[in-house]
Formats: sequence, C-alpha cells, structure tokens
Amino acid sequence: MNPPAPAAERQHRLLLAVVTAAVFVSVLNSSMVNVVVPVIARDFRASEAQIGWVITGFLLSYAVAIPLYGRVSDAFSLRKVFAVGLWVFAAGSFVCALAPSLPVLVLGRILQAAGGAAVPALGSVAVTRVLPPGERGGALGLIISSVGVGAAVGPIVGGLVEELAGWHLLFYGSLLLSLLLIPGALRVLPDGGQKTPRSFDLPGGILLGLCAGLFLFGITQGQTASFLAPSSWGSFLLSALAAGLFVWRINTAPHPFVSPKLFANRPYVAAVAVGFFSMFANVSTLVTVPLLVTEANGLSPGQAGLVLTPGAAALAALSPFTGRLSDRIGVKLPIRAGLSLMLASTLFLSTLGAGGPAPLVAAGMLGVGTGFAFANPPTNNAAANALPSKEVGAGLGIFNGAFFLGGGTGPAVIGALIAARSEGPALNPLHDNPAAAPFSDAFLAISAALLLALCASLALSNGTGASSRVD
Repeated sequence: MNPPAPAAERQHRLLLAVVTAAVFVSVLNSSMVNVVVPVIARDFRASEAQIGWVITGFLLSYAVAIPLYGRVSDAFSLRKVFAVGLWVFAAGSFVCALAPSLPVLVLGRILQAAGGAAVPALGSVAVTRVLPPGERGGALGLIISSVGVGAAVGPIVGGLVEELAGWHLLFYGSLLLSLLLIPGALRVLPDGGQKTPRSFDLPGGILLGLCAGLFLFGITQGQTASFLAPSSWGSFLLSALAAGLFVWRINTAPHPFVSPKLFANRPYVAAVAVGFFSMFANVSTLVTVPLLVTEANGLSPGQAGLVLTPGAAALAALSPFTGRLSDRIGVKLPIRAGLSLMLASTLFLSTLGAGGPAPLVAAGMLGVGTGFAFANPPTNNAAANALPSKEVGAGLGIFNGAFFLGGGTGPAVIGALIAARSEGPALNPLHDNPAAAPFSDAFLAISAALLLALCASLALSNGTGASSRVD
C-alpha cells in the first residue's frame, strides 16, 4: 500500500535533506582541505611533489569509486551502500585527524575519497528512483545548490579553523558530520536492491575504474611534470588500453558491468558529454581566476576569494529554480541558455577581464556561475530521464564519473597552457594587455570547451514526463 500523499511528501523532504547535507559535507571537506595544504606541507616538511599526493590520492580514489558505486546500487541495497560509503568516509577522516606523518595522511585521504564518492554517485540515483520524471529537476537542483554553498564556505571555514585550532580539527569536523548523517541515510534512503539476484561484473568494473584512474593520473602528472613525461603519456596509453578492454568485456560477458546499449543511447551520451565539458569549463575558470587576480591585479588570496563569490552565490541561489524549470519546459532550453551565458562570460573574461579591473572579473564570474546554474541541474535531469530503470545506478555512476573527470581535467590542461604560453600578443584580437595574454588565451580555450558542450546539447532529448524515460 502506498503511503498517503502527505507522508510521501514528508519522506521526500527528509530524503532531500539527508542527500543535500551529505553533498554539502563532501564538498566542504574538499574545499576546506585544499586551502590548508601549504600548512600541512610545512608541518610535515614535505616537498611540493610529496604534498601533492594529499590531493592526487584523493582524486584518483574518487575517480575509480564513483562509477563503481552506481553499478553496485543496481545490484544491492542503495541505502546500505550509501551508509557504508559514509562509514568509510568517517574512517578516513579519523585517520587524517590522527595522522602523524604524510603517508598516513595520504592513506586517510584515499579512504575519505573511497567512501565519499558514494555521496554524488548515489545521491542522484536515490532522487531518480524515488521521484518520477517531471519532478526530479527541482530536487537535483537543490542538491547542486549545496555544491555552491560548500565550495563558497569551505575555504573560509578551512582558513579560520586552521588559524584557531590547527588543520587536524578540520578532519574531526568531517568525522562528526559524516557520523551524524548515517542514521538519517539508513532511515530515509530507498532500498533499491534487485528483488532477484543479479551478478556483478567485477572485471568490467575494475577496467572502468582503471580507465578513469589512469586518465586522471596522466592529467595530474602532466600538470606537475609535463604532458610529454613518460608518467603522463604512459598513463594515457594504459587508460586507452583499459577502455578498449572494457568495451570488449561489456560486449562479451554474459552479465556485463553495463549494457552496451547504454552507449548507443544518444540522449544519455549527449548528457554525459555536456556534463564533462561544462564541468571542464566551470572548474577551469574557478582555478584560473584566482591566479589571474593575484598575479595581474595584485590581490590577496582573501580578496581573490571575494571575486569568486558572485558566481558561487548565483549557483547556490538559482540551481533549485533551474531544476524545476527543466521539469516544466524540458531540458534543452535551460541547458543551451546556460551554456551560451557561460560562453559569453568566458569570452568577456578573455577580452576585458584578463588584466582588467577586479570588478570586471567578478562580473564575468557572476555570468559563469549563473550560466552553470542554468545548465547543470537540467543536465543531471536529462541524464536521469534518458536511462532505463534497470541501468539508473550504472548510468548515473558513469555520468557523475565523467562530470568529475571534467573537473579534474580542465584545470590541468588550462594550467599547462598558461605555463607553456610564450611572450606575445593574445590570440583574442580584441585583447590589448600583453602582460595578461596567457590568461586571455586560457579563457579562449575554456570557451572552446563550452562550444563542444553546446554542440553535444543538440542531441539531447527534451522530454519532461514519463515518456522521456526509456524502459
């Protein structure tokens, strides 16, 4: 018997509260730790290459785990898998808080990522399974708004806590918050397991994880060493090999990790491409702008953070609205409008922001944040609506994995472009500040990624109701 409407609505609100809080904690943990990495390096007397593993270890573990969690939730209880992820995240936080050395801290960060990857991977799956098409957009938008809040608050919290009590306390905070979320997750998340046993293709999952992890490792090596270094191109080669073996596996295994038909699903593949390139552009901009205003404008790190604030505020405020909008009018218009606004804003930054006054840069970031708020929740909605019910977990796991890889790839590629830029005028003929030419070119490259996202959006399905779901 279905629960009465008020009871069901209350259950949905509790579900959203738990998932949104979990996403906030996950993003808060990452953003507040990033700002204290220099202090951790000083305390452990670590070199730049050594301390980089605090971030790299986390990213690699995250990239491998995200697609695996999605598929596991198709075969087992989503509620229990989500809770296990929070327990592992809490264990990693505890190890980090007590870490007496850098290797132990890196181990804790790997555990944090292995558990924390369950949050984005399964949060969207839970919403998709509980809410029907036509009602998911607002919920997905609310979840994404918590990303903006966590990203904006994290650096402030990280800096204040480190100054007042030391960086170890940050991990105690992550530990406490994750433990508080576990009872709520066990109470309100859907069970979601298969009623009949379903085999889990472990070799296929390992190959997909290797493909993602090696690709991201090649990116990080390219950023820290060179894309011509053997550790970088060798990782890309091995990633391509793993991808080829993964394709072979899903086409030959009796019960593959995902159905090959998933990659023939044109609207779904289009949503994955839009997610990858839009995240590539968004995170690249978030990383490039602080470098620009500190080097070209002479701002302090705190002042650079203020330049980013308008965009983060727009993302947090507008995401629930744009998600609901995509439920009412379809996903195509909000996505294309958002990507177009992001493109106009990065071109503005390339022309006037690079080397220009800080208020102009903040205006450009407001445009990027607003555009991302219009594009991102509907893109999540488009991916969910394009999936058959039996592939929701695996499909959204791959979508979130591609989304995360876009965010990891963008800053490395754009950073390498800035570092390799030689003297001379900018490629943008409208830019007239040679001292900031590398940053102008960087925003031009980000604009190219947004053009690719716009092209991919042409293949999206615009369904808003149950007819948009392929079963």
